[in-house]
Amino acid sequence: MTRPVIAVFAGGTSAEHEVSTASGTACALALARSFPTRLFPITADALPPGFDPARHVVFSTLHGTFGEDGGMQRLLDGAGAHYGGCDAPSSALTIDKSATKRRVAAAGVAVVEDLVFPASGRPEPADVVRRLGPRLVLKPNNEGSSVGLHMVDGPAELATALAAVTSGQWIIERRVDGREVSVGVLRGKAMGVVEIRPHSGVYDYASKYTKGMTEYLAPAPLGDALTATVKAAAEAAFAACGCRDYGRVDFMISSSGQPFLLEINPLPGMKETSLLPKSAHCAGLDFTALVREMILPAVERFHSGAASSHS
Repeated sequence: MTRPVIAVFAGGTSAEHEVSTASGTACALALARSFPTRLFPITADALPPGFDPARHVVFSTLHGTFGEDGGMQRLLDGAGAHYGGCDAPSSALTIDKSATKRRVAAAGVAVVEDLVFPASGRPEPADVVRRLGPRLVLKPNNEGSSVGLHMVDGPAELATALAAVTSGQWIIERRVDGREVSVGVLRGKAMGVVEIRPHSGVYDYASKYTKGMTEYLAPAPLGDALTATVKAAAEAAFAACGCRDYGRVDFMISSSGQPFLLEINPLPGMKETSLLPKSAHCAGLDFTALVREMILPAVERFHSGAASSHS
């Protein structure tokens, strides 16, 4: 039986290149403890030189545009390659926050009201406030790492934030004041719930990636009943979107104890201190064990010879 080499894809062409590079480096070092491993820096929207679908299984840490939206997955499918994580259709769905929310809402998972618009068709602030209320969240509809996140209060602040919107699809949501949590999902099963407490009050890019700006409670002190509710919602959302292997599901829990889906991240940050590893640690998996479990389903597909686009 041919033993595959794990090809770790890192970097990419999106705004999250730096985050992806850090994730890829950490994962390649950890995967090398269990498998022959090679790190491939990705510098274009294409399969890298030296990649061989006949002997490589891909562990991608590419975030954002092309890496996480189904673009790279479609290339891998076309090449007959095996890879870990969500396939092309579920990746394309989950990168779209609004479409994801519609899908999971149909499966019974609570979501907050929103308005989606292109940069060329920015809505009137007063109309938005009448529809969704004065406390709002504005963010790109298809970016990760809280790139472009704005918390606004009232039409004047919304008008200022909208003035900076120049391209792409955007989403405005009613803001839920409460507790932000994240749940790792591995092979369809929720792991630990992690509570996120940014010192600034907003879990934006700086709070995510600046040391000391956010406190993480793992496991989150929610009590057994609410923990079970959040885990069940994470598993339901993951399944509703056709996700596979692993992912991360984020919620805001309102003051009444209702978890509202924020987003599903099919290729979450994977440094040792990232949210998915924190969730896994609650379930008894250290970083090395986690990345091994994350890639094993793809290795199994490689050995079975199943076509990656239909597995």
